[in-house]
Amino acid sequence: MFDNIREDIDCVFERDPASRNRFEILTTYPGVHALLFHRLNHRLSNLGLKWLARMGSHIARFLTGIEIHPGARIGRRFFIDHGMGVVIGETTEIGDDCTLYHGVTLGGTTWNKGKRHPTLANNVVIGAGAKILGPITLGDGARVGSNAVVTKDIPAGSTVVGIPGRVVRKEAADAREKTREATARKIGFDAYGQRGEMPDPVANALNQLLDHIHIQDRRTEALCKALQEMGTQMPDVKMPDISPCDISLDDTGEDERPAAGERTSAGERTSADTGES
Repeated sequence: MFDNIREDIDCVFERDPASRNRFEILTTYPGVHALLFHRLNHRLSNLGLKWLARMGSHIARFLTGIEIHPGARIGRRFFIDHGMGVVIGETTEIGDDCTLYHGVTLGGTTWNKGKRHPTLANNVVIGAGAKILGPITLGDGARVGSNAVVTKDIPAGSTVVGIPGRVVRKEAADAREKTREATARKIGFDAYGQRGEMPDPVANALNQLLDHIHIQDRRTEALCKALQEMGTQMPDVKMPDISPCDISLDDTGEDERPAAGERTSAGERTSADTGES
């Protein structure tokens, strides 16, 4: 028991650069206080002292702003950073080395009894304000960005953002990328479930569609050329070129594409000037 408490305190040094010593953590970190209360309340609940466990949970919520149902099962080295507004439901299961930030909800989507709250595997990080709802599973190493709403299972090693939550980054595909992941864990912690240069899933999907259209256009041209070489008469119609483009917003949130009538970097006018659609 005391080994687990020591681990709960020591893991704070790894994930919060503001921490200075064990005494400060033990006396001033509400996430640590809530977890210590929960360890006791969970034991009381398992002994059949349900009311006493719920009362202890209520007191912990009043003191820390963190509500953890005594029935929740929490693994080792669990850390709640800041903590205010965190809610963890009765049938929640949390693995080892997981991290939650303030405003996170591990909630249910039904009033039926039974398993109705999420299961978090090991090394899961959930950013501030995220909502993980229903009896879903987040695989090992999953990351959930701030304010995301997740209602479906998340594969191991994936990063999820948005409402509803979308997977924007999957587990490393090759040995080189996995080596980069290991190095990143050594030099820094991806706080709040965010990763650098996180892609936009909508823009990524549109870019893939443009790539597909581009390839189809080239294949059509090659087919027409082959038919002409065989003597087939083909109508002389030139299709406009479609090139892949990146969809991005500037710092003001406005689209960077040129307005109608403006010249592009290549000196071409937009469709409003040329009359093309």
